Amino acid sequence: MREQYRTTELSAADLAPEPIAQFTRWFKETAANPAIHEPNAMIVSTATPDGRPSSRTVLLKHYDRAGFVFFTNYDSRKGVELAANPYVSLLFPWHPLARQVIVTGRAERIGRDETVAYFRTRPHGSQLGAWASRQSSVIASRAELLARYGELAARYPGDAQVPVPPEWGGVRVVPDAVEFWQGHENRLHDRLRYVREDGPEAPNGSPGSPGSPGSEGETWRVERLAP
Repeated sequence: MREQYRTTELSAADLAPEPIAQFTRWFKETAANPAIHEPNAMIVSTATPDGRPSSRTVLLKHYDRAGFVFFTNYDSRKGVELAANPYVSLLFPWHPLARQVIVTGRAERIGRDETVAYFRTRPHGSQLGAWASRQSSVIASRAELLARYGELAARYPGDAQVPVPPEWGGVRVVPDAVEFWQGHENRLHDRLRYVREDGPEAPNGSPGSPGSPGSEGETWRVERLAP
């Protein structure tokens, strides 16, 4: 199985000065394309301290110059692995556009206030689901999961405020490199990678909107990789 990609060349001159602004450009184009389902879906890859990897698809919920944020159960497999080994990779597979974005960096937990604020925006059923599922643990059957959900739905009807599970929260991936991949025919793809030159430290201050200014002194170099 093989497909020839025929797209426009991506050159360093086309890129924004820093990766989040460039990600914003591509993300807006991706979100406007009806062929792409859930443009904020990304593959999150983690690893144990001895290097055993695992991957899963997670939804990006926020991004800015501080990093890329998703939410999870901290007791899940990815949560446990990130606590022991914070190095992580994100992959946005936008196949209909023959594009990929690959982010590598370090994961850190976000503040509890930020987690609570996001949790309140989730649908009531999703809030209950966060309590019902002890993510990554072994269960006997789906019936057990549904029974647990039913108990919670009775305890917290639709007009009741659901507390945030203590083991549930956000993870911010602070990038030290972001690669933009554009497919071309004959496997001569464009791969342009931003590499942080001032170290993988998160900018100080409160998060801003996508593409907003980052910390002073934040610099990135762009390098082209062979496909």
